[in-house]
This record gives sequence, structure tokens and C-alpha cells, in this order.
Amino acid sequence: MKWWTGEYLASGKRRFESRGGFTDEDEAFTYGQDQMYEIRHGTHVSNRDGSTLMTDWLDDWLESIDLAHLSLRNYKSIINKHIRPRYENKTVADVDLISTRAFRKHLNNSGLRKSSIQNIWMVFGMVMDDAAAAGLCKTSPVERQRRRGKYTKKPRERKKDMTATAVNQLALNANARWGYAGYVFIWTMALTGMRPAELFGLTREYCYPNWPASDPRNDPDEEDRYDEDVVRYGRGSELMPAIRVEQQVQYEDGKLLFFPPKYGSKRTLVIPPFLAQLLEKLLESHEQSWVFPAPEGGCLGRIAFSKVYWRPIADGCDALNGPRGQRPAIEAVPSFQGRRLYLIRHGHKSWLDEDGHARFTVETRMGHEVPGVEGTYSSVTVPMERAVMDALQKRWEGLGDVECDPPSPGAVRLSIASLVRAAIASGVEGWRDVLAEVRRVRPEVSERTVKRTVQHVRSKG
Repeated sequence: MKWWTGEYLASGKRRFESRGGFTDEDEAFTYGQDQMYEIRHGTHVSNRDGSTLMTDWLDDWLESIDLAHLSLRNYKSIINKHIRPRYENKTVADVDLISTRAFRKHLNNSGLRKSSIQNIWMVFGMVMDDAAAAGLCKTSPVERQRRRGKYTKKPRERKKDMTATAVNQLALNANARWGYAGYVFIWTMALTGMRPAELFGLTREYCYPNWPASDPRNDPDEEDRYDEDVVRYGRGSELMPAIRVEQQVQYEDGKLLFFPPKYGSKRTLVIPPFLAQLLEKLLESHEQSWVFPAPEGGCLGRIAFSKVYWRPIADGCDALNGPRGQRPAIEAVPSFQGRRLYLIRHGHKSWLDEDGHARFTVETRMGHEVPGVEGTYSSVTVPMERAVMDALQKRWEGLGDVECDPPSPGAVRLSIASLVRAAIASGVEGWRDVLAEVRRVRPEVSERTVKRTVQHVRSKG
């Protein structure tokens, strides 16, 4: 049986398809009539399209989607670890209802977490939905789970109220574990609600007291905002101290790079006077571009922060007394013991809600979009921002008799890797010349350590 597909070849001739193996003429004719019906109604899948390999379609699909780099990385990981191996030698037409049910059963028995299975199924569903839209299959064979029966409430993470006393103890623990930058880091997160990656990527030009005078002004479309910022924020009795959230740091292809904040949530965060003083002292204590440098210099984004710093700060740790240094024992903070760093951000929102600030003010400060008419008509005014400043200042002052005198800034001890990177970036080539530059700051370092570090840094590009 042979039929016209409704398409033309490059030569201008009609493109036909055919199929054999029929037992009689009536069966073949009926099959051909069905193909013509599908062609007329736009539901036909040609032999050519249906024979597209899943591996080729997955490559094309990944190439077509436009996502933030972390989302794209997660999608690639799901496809390469789970979907591609399952359908490696299959065509798109081979992915039918039975095979997808078998795939779902395989995932359910794989030991993966429920949330991971849901993410895999979500991506698989999008892949096959787009395959149907592209004409590679008639409909998506991926079944969506529809709610049936009695509603079951999803479990929520149990949180404890965040108190200024607990935050202060976390800050003192961070000072013991990390130094003055750690003390200011904890208070900054508690009083701004910034995401960890935004704090890791905060640089001098976007921090009080430098900003907004030091703003690079990279966006011509933001000229009006730049001019307004200068008369609204900064140092002075009539101005409000503030931090500008313009970027975060994340890894892409093994390199730590700057990216816009999550969901493009660039924003200005006013800060209370006491935090402004802490930040000013911190920036005076070191010369690095990062506001919160790692204990030995460099960006916090390069460190497994939760494991190396947050867990000892929240859970406590034993005293250190040996060749690596000395440190008193750190006591656990009960309300944060075993809990995520991100809950400090959650606690900041709770503080704003407790103080009765307008919903639009709170959500804007958290970097969230307010939908609907409220989001269209609302704006954050100067009195609203001053109310936030005053309420946060009272949180600090409300500590009262609690021991909360801020520690004094100390010198930042630069890491060997950061010194090597700086020397190479300045044009120093030979490893012995790099050694000389490093020993100007760290005279005790060995030749072997520097040579090995130079090789590692250059291998990473």
C-alpha cells in the first residue's frame, strides 16, 4: 500500500510512503484510508518521523530548551542518568504506554527518593509532550498521576521560631569557627534574608558603605534607578544604608562564575544602623573584593560551606588545640541544631511578618514576585523601608543583657591557592617566581606545596 504524505520533496515531486505485509487488498486499502484520514486531520506520524531514535530526539530537545544553567544541568543529569539508558536503542515510536509504565515501575523500585522520581517523570513527560507536538508520535504516552480519593496533606518541615538570641549565638560561633567575617555573615543573612549564593557572591561595590556610589552602572536601561539610588541610599543622616543584590556565584562547567540572582530577583535591601557599622568595619579589615572572604581568603562559593562551616556553627564542635591552630569548644544552638542554613532566610521573613510590614514590602525584600493587581499597583516607599530598618534595629537592641558585644575584626589569612591564582593572574609565569610572590605573604610555605598548587590551578584554566 502506497500513499501521499502531503509533503513534497526538494525536487517538487510528491513524497510517498508505503507499507507491505497485508493479507488481502481490502485490508491494505483500509489501512491506506486510515493514513489519509490522519494526514487530513494533522495526526499522522510519518515513517520517517516515527523512526527517529530517542537518543537523537533527546539531544535535539536539550538543544532547544532555554533554561537557567542550574536547571539545564539538572535536566541533562536526569536525561543522561535515567531516560537515555532506558531508551538508548529505541525509536520515539517505540515509547508506548506499556514501556512508560514499565519505566515508572523501574523507578519506583530503584530506591530513589519520591521527589527524585517526580522530577524524572516531569522531565520525561515534557520530552514526550514535545515529541508529540513535533509530530514524532501521535500523543504523549506518559501518564500523569491525577488526584483520586481522599486528600493527603503533604508533610512540611517543622521550624522553630528564630530569636535574636539564637542568631547572636550563631554569629558568635561563626566568629570562633571562621572569624569576624563569619560573625557579620550570620547577622547579614538574618537581617536581609539574602540567599547563601547571593551572600557568597556579594562584592564590595554592592555593599555599604561603598554602594550606591560605587555601582558599576552596567545596564543603560537602569539609569533612572541609578540616579534615584544615589539620593535614597548611602552614608549620611538623610540616606538609608543598603546592600544591592545584583549577582550570585554558582559553578558552571567546573568554574565558579557570577550569575543573576534566582528568578532574576535583583533588589535593594536596607539594613539597620548596627549592621551598617559591622559591614564597614569588616571591609576595613581586609582588601579582598569579596565582602565575606573565606577564612584563608577567596570566595566562599569554592567551599563545601554547609559541611565545613555551617554544621560546626549550628551543631557545635570540640576544641581545637594542635598544629592546625587553637580554638575553644563551640556550643550547639538548639533551635538550629541539625537544621539547614537556609532557615535563617525563612526566619527573616517571619520577623518581617511579625513586625506587620506590608505584604508587598516583605515579598519584594525576599526576592519574590507578587502576582495580580497587588503586584501591579504596589511599590516600596521610603517610609516602608525606614520602618523595616527601625524594626530590625530594635531586634538587635532587644538583646538587652545578653552578651552581644561584636568581636573585633582580625586579619584574613590568605590561602596558598588564592595567592597562587593572584600571582598567575598578574602575569607571573615560572613556578619559582610564583613561589617568591607567595612567600612574601606566607613565608612558611614549602616549594613542593606551591609547585603542586601551580600545576592544579593551571590545569583548571
